[in-house]
Amino acid sequence: MKKKFGFLIVVLSIMLALAACGKGESADGDGEKGSNGGNDSKGKTYTVATDSNFKPFEYLNTDTGELEGFDIDLIKEIADRAGFKVEFEQMDFDGLLAGMQGGRYEIGVAGMSITDERKETLDFSDPYYDSGIILMVPTDSDIKSIDDVDGKKIGSRQGSTSESYLNKNTKAQVEAYPEIVTAYMNLAKGKLDGALYDVPNVQYYIAQEGKGKLKTTGDILQGESYGIAFKKGSELVDDTNEALASMIKDGTYAEIYEKYFGEKPADKWLGEE
Repeated sequence: MKKKFGFLIVVLSIMLALAACGKGESADGDGEKGSNGGNDSKGKTYTVATDSNFKPFEYLNTDTGELEGFDIDLIKEIADRAGFKVEFEQMDFDGLLAGMQGGRYEIGVAGMSITDERKETLDFSDPYYDSGIILMVPTDSDIKSIDDVDGKKIGSRQGSTSESYLNKNTKAQVEAYPEIVTAYMNLAKGKLDGALYDVPNVQYYIAQEGKGKLKTTGDILQGESYGIAFKKGSELVDDTNEALASMIKDGTYAEIYEKYFGEKPADKWLGEE
């Protein structure tokens, strides 16, 4: 009798151990794959951290209440091709960086420059846009280049590479805001002497709001490439790069680009004829 009882205990112990192993292999708390699992992104929905104040890359359509922009269309198409789904959460850029670096969000898209410092805490897709930063000033300003900003009030965006550039390379009085449009508006009102930010956004603002009042001056600084950000070790990077490459090859990237910039992209982004 004791032998049978002992045998039953052994069998039950093995069954419980197997059950525990089975649960451990599939459960990871948030429904995504475990760190040692295979690629299980197909059909999953991921939250994309983004901004709504960076035209024409991402912005809120006040008529529809929907997010629009180059980045938004790009990540939607990538997700469709890679087989996963996305939903968006809007926030200030510095909050986006903190949330991504803390692992709260799987994906971040906000005209984000790929830098060595950011790569220490984040993974990035292949570049999808070549940019840089440039100085914007009033049309009657005597500021000719970045060399003339020492002691001047220069606006930028919190957490941006522009803010970092000003702090590291100039003696300007840097005033950084959660939303770059605040710097632009303060510049137009005469509260700032200039604003330093990403070339496409500066040019877009001048074309839409600043004609005859604001201009760019000096050279494009610190050539940068934008990339889609992922939390470290993300399973989505390879699939995203494959989807992006296919979009460039078949001309879809160029179509989205022309939709928001009104012209064809550089040759490197054009697909096969």
